[in-house]
Amino acid sequence: QVRLAESGGGLVQAGDSLRLSCEASGRPLSPDAMGWFRQAPGKEREFVAAKRWSGGTEYADSVKGRFAISRHKVLNAVYLQMDNLKPEDTAVYFCAFNIRGTWSGWGQGTQVTVSS
Repeated sequence: QVRLAESGGGLVQAGDSLRLSCEASGRPLSPDAMGWFRQAPGKEREFVAAKRWSGGTEYADSVKGRFAISRHKVLNAVYLQMDNLKPEDTAVYFCAFNIRGTWSGWGQGTQVTVSS
């Protein structure tokens, strides 16, 4: 079974940048899309970004222009470059894969904390 592991989170100040990584273990992934989600304390999990196998990308309105999702096929990993971070970006970030319209393969998540 494919397992995903997120890393790269940390404690930063507003305006700083972070690059999150999501590495897949097990069989190589060939999903329809890879995506990033986040969950802040006391809130529901929300969509952040996705990259389709065909190459297209989608972003939540709250992160457009600041975040960028990318994929390294050789390393079988997906990344989330986060620039100009804001306190409201504070959350646990998860990655997942989408097959036939269903998101699955959630990892343990990585904590991102942005101070003002």
